[in-house]
Amino acid sequence: MFPNYPYSKALIVRLVRDAALRRQRDFAADARACVERLRPPLRVLGAQRIPRHGAYVITPNHYYRPGYAAQWTALAISACVPAPVHWIMTAELTFPGRWYASLAMPIWRFLLHRLAVVYGFTAMPPMPPRPRDLQARAAAVHSVLRCVERTERPIIGLAPEGGDQSGGRLCMPPAGLGRFCLLLAQRGLQFVPVGVHENAGELTLKFGAAYDLCAVPAATSEVRDFSAAYTVMEHIAPLLPIELRGEFRKEASG
Repeated sequence: MFPNYPYSKALIVRLVRDAALRRQRDFAADARACVERLRPPLRVLGAQRIPRHGAYVITPNHYYRPGYAAQWTALAISACVPAPVHWIMTAELTFPGRWYASLAMPIWRFLLHRLAVVYGFTAMPPMPPRPRDLQARAAAVHSVLRCVERTERPIIGLAPEGGDQSGGRLCMPPAGLGRFCLLLAQRGLQFVPVGVHENAGELTLKFGAAYDLCAVPAATSEVRDFSAAYTVMEHIAPLLPIELRGEFRKEASG
């Protein structure tokens, strides 16, 4: 049995209207309105570790199963955090192997861009980056860093894996994620891991303790990238059931 994930029709109408008009909306308020409708209610573990203010990077796993919409992870977390979260969202859905991909991708690219505008989020090209996306990805990274620098006590939301994984199990993020996280860490942000999964019919969040992400000294760029990404994921793993820990099962259970 899985939870029911209903949306308010009135909220959807207002969102479509504001997206058409490029008018800003409060994502936290919309998130609370959606989460209040969850049946069974959202279950939150480690509530004492929820950031009450910045400066943090919240890193949930990219939980996946057929029928679960990834936006519910962002909705659930933003409904719990009492400060605004600037989410890094995908700029495109790719539909690999589907016959309708060439038709659906431009439509979703447009819709996701509008959502990013309405909520003031940063949209990044899908990972791993295609050659044509490198410039857009670099621009998105700089946009996030500018947001951090101009926001007092910012909170950034980032799902490190960047896409759906088989069985919803953890895996290593794409190359470059660790370097990006280190850029955020160098600006004074701590990292807060969150385990997201469904258990006994309940959408469940488990918040972990905040930690500092540090670069490996005197290492190559590739080693620093891998080490930072690995550290982020091994902090998420213990917050999940063992069957969802994937590549990090041994480390999290040992």
